[in-house]
Amino acid sequence: MATPSEKLADSLEVLKELQDQGTVAIRSRDLSRTHRERLAKSGFLQEVIKGWYSPSRPDEQAGESTSWYASFWGFCASYLESRFDEDWCLSPEQSLSIHTGNRTVPRQLLVRTTKGTNNVTNLPYDTSLLDIKLEIPDKKNTDVIEGLRLFSLPAALIACAPASYRQNPTDIRAALAMVSDASDLLERLLNGGHSTIAGRLAGAFRNIGRDDIAENITGTMEAAGYTVRESDPFEAPSPMTFSKRESSPYVSRIRILWSQMREEVIKDFPAAPGIATDKAAYLKEIDDLYTSDAYHSLSIEGYRVSTDLIERVKSGTWNPDNDEGDRDHRDAMAARGYWQAFQAVKASIEKILDGENPGTIVRQDHAIWYRELWAPSVTAGILKPGDLAGYRNGPVFIRRSMHAPPKKEAVRDLMPAFFDLLEEETEPAARVVLGHFIFVYIHPYMDGNGRIGRFLMNTMMASGGYPWTIIPVEKRTAYMAALESASVKQDIRPFAAFMADLMKTN
Repeated sequence: MATPSEKLADSLEVLKELQDQGTVAIRSRDLSRTHRERLAKSGFLQEVIKGWYSPSRPDEQAGESTSWYASFWGFCASYLESRFDEDWCLSPEQSLSIHTGNRTVPRQLLVRTTKGTNNVTNLPYDTSLLDIKLEIPDKKNTDVIEGLRLFSLPAALIACAPASYRQNPTDIRAALAMVSDASDLLERLLNGGHSTIAGRLAGAFRNIGRDDIAENITGTMEAAGYTVRESDPFEAPSPMTFSKRESSPYVSRIRILWSQMREEVIKDFPAAPGIATDKAAYLKEIDDLYTSDAYHSLSIEGYRVSTDLIERVKSGTWNPDNDEGDRDHRDAMAARGYWQAFQAVKASIEKILDGENPGTIVRQDHAIWYRELWAPSVTAGILKPGDLAGYRNGPVFIRRSMHAPPKKEAVRDLMPAFFDLLEEETEPAARVVLGHFIFVYIHPYMDGNGRIGRFLMNTMMASGGYPWTIIPVEKRTAYMAALESASVKQDIRPFAAFMADLMKTN
């Protein structure tokens, strides 16, 4: 007779077969009642709506949203395909978000379908689907990306509502920057007689500095006999100019975010006192804060470390070969890795205090920080040597966050662009706040992003003469909420204010 463990293994094998087929939205009929109930009881399956399930993780606490946010897009694609076959498409505004790499989970996903009933389908964690009875674009004007049916980029730009330029200017500007010339837009504008939309698009392209496309649109439409009144649909000038077609919409996005957020940061953050002239004294202040910094930074990430362990690591009296209590222990390895990375960060700060460009130093040294952070775990056999290779090679999700970090392929474009921004930035306050935010927004590593992000933040603190600042574990909720506001709502003010207040009270 099979044991409970063997029965669960059988059920997991059935679930794996469904996942291998790309199924994320699992219907009741896809699994037998026995398998379904066994998987749900063990925490490997969660009910999304009546009769529909998605995979989950058994180690998540009750009320944990991470699995749902991670499976949101895959579930919606599978569910909508099952419900409407090919007769559906996301709204033009949501299509533009996906085209530009913004996979933030929306509170309500708008779906067009000729079979729509204007019905709201409530989903977990205050998310929902709204299916609207509207015509959908033909195949020429449709793209399918990872199962999501979208308006093509030109069709979405033509169909999006004027209000979207005010409500989501970052996505719209990033989408406009993807357009190499006006040809695909003009074909649709001319065939549809869209003179008003042509004027709006011409004004939008001129807003981002693409005068050539703006003039091509107006000139061609007028040559065809249409009267075009150009108008800028954005509320404000573009925070940056796009002189050519951007190779990556992800890069466009972080450049736009940096440009539009830096003024808010500079306004809300204390002026930089100037780089420290007494290098030895500044480095000693950092040393004196090590124990507290390590305790709080590791605790924020969920490690259970004591100040006693941290002090033993710092003093060199900790030895995993002789100390049975620490051997192969993840928390102990994390503490040792933090100590080694801290020393590498101090070496980087010393170069900055000597006058080197802080962005250049972090570009050169951040891989060293990362290697030192995880080297003890590799030595102990907890991680594989290949885990030190560099940036992540798969998707990653942030606990309880609606922000979905960019794809692994995008990270390779984003990180050089990120360091360009750091190198070019002249205001230390912007380097501090945006350096940390954009780094964790990209989330370039499979793990350790928070610790590296805080190291980067304090390295940039040194570049302006600000003090090393510890984010207390007691303020983790406020810290994460401020980062979430910046990632999802593109509002950097809560995070800038959080950091400014923290720096004053440290």
